[in-house]
Amino acid sequence: MNPNIYQEIENNPRFKELVQKRGRFAWLLSAIMLVLYVGFIFLIAFSPEWLGTPLYEGSSMTRGIPVGVGIIFISFILTGIYVVRANGEFDRLTSTILNEVKK
Repeated sequence: MNPNIYQEIENNPRFKELVQKRGRFAWLLSAIMLVLYVGFIFLIAFSPEWLGTPLYEGSSMTRGIPVGVGIIFISFILTGIYVVRANGEFDRLTSTILNEVKK
């Protein structure tokens, strides 16, 4: 590859757009997970009796179990959302940038 191609990519306005979009999106998803995890930890710390309450009378499963599993499930969903957007919009922008620079 031409050594100047890297400089051309960095100077391309679409590259700057890609970096901004990808960064904002990653920070948004990270913030969502952080809020969920910290919220769960705060529930454990400040309201353990609520998490320890059985789901229904006679049940050995407490509220904390589905809440914890839900947080794990949400992390998989958010990862899937990122992958879909990365494989779609972000890959299209990358291809466009590379095609513009190679011309």
